[in-house]
Amino acid sequence: MLILLRRFSLWAALLGIVAVVLMVRQTTAIEPMPPPPSVPVQKPTARVIAAAGLVEALQDNTSIGVPVSALVKRVLVNVWDKVEAGAPLLELDDRDLQAQLTTQRADLRVREAELTRAKRQHDLAQSLRASRLVSQDESDTQADAFAVAQARVDSARATMAQTEALVERLTVRAPIDGTVLQVSTRAGEYLMPGASSAPILLGAIEEVQVRADVDEQLAPRVKPGSKAVGYLKGDTQNPIPLEFVRIEPYITPKRNLTGSSAERVDTRVLQVIYKFPMVPTPRVYVGQQMDLFMEE
Repeated sequence: MLILLRRFSLWAALLGIVAVVLMVRQTTAIEPMPPPPSVPVQKPTARVIAAAGLVEALQDNTSIGVPVSALVKRVLVNVWDKVEAGAPLLELDDRDLQAQLTTQRADLRVREAELTRAKRQHDLAQSLRASRLVSQDESDTQADAFAVAQARVDSARATMAQTEALVERLTVRAPIDGTVLQVSTRAGEYLMPGASSAPILLGAIEEVQVRADVDEQLAPRVKPGSKAVGYLKGDTQNPIPLEFVRIEPYITPKRNLTGSSAERVDTRVLQVIYKFPMVPTPRVYVGQQMDLFMEE
């Protein structure tokens, strides 16, 4: 009986050791890396400079601002609308200025009535002066009163014109011909000048540009006029030929982040601008990221 008990204890200990070994192997096993959702773009040749870029409207995206802090009265455009320079985009609340205009119009009518009376008295004094029925001082006094009345009318008109200009400024208009890319405001919202988010984003997208960020260490290798080809993120089958536009001669902190875990955020980059026509295939949208390969 004692021998059987010892054998059982031995087998139980062995089974415990095997279980611990299997558990350790399972917990420390390294799972294989899953395949990437799309095959990364390969360099077309060895002598190229790779960079990440961001698609923009031609001549940069135009962020529409507001001149004063006010409520939005009406939004007059929608996304994808094509507008010409000077077309109204949105209207701000102008009730306070309209109230001022009502008062100023009434004041102008009073000033014009005073001017009419002063002119009549001035003309009468001038005719009587010719007949020597009034003194020179009286004639001069009437002339001065007429000049003051005229100045008051001019001042009232200038004040009203200023208020009308302020009212006109509350209709925000397109500064360029382009397409409405984004509308992020609604009627009744309160807008302020200099806000971080523009209420309307405008741009010409018949032809678009891509702003490539080249690491400052590679900046000396970039040549003006160099050819380049771009690939949209996730699309390795449709290269897009790019036309050189310019190099912006200022090294700036990197802001266009690709999301890579190995990406450094303290990098400074040289920005190189290329352009290409907007084509239906592959469909390109403003704000998309693009992989660029520039010839050295």
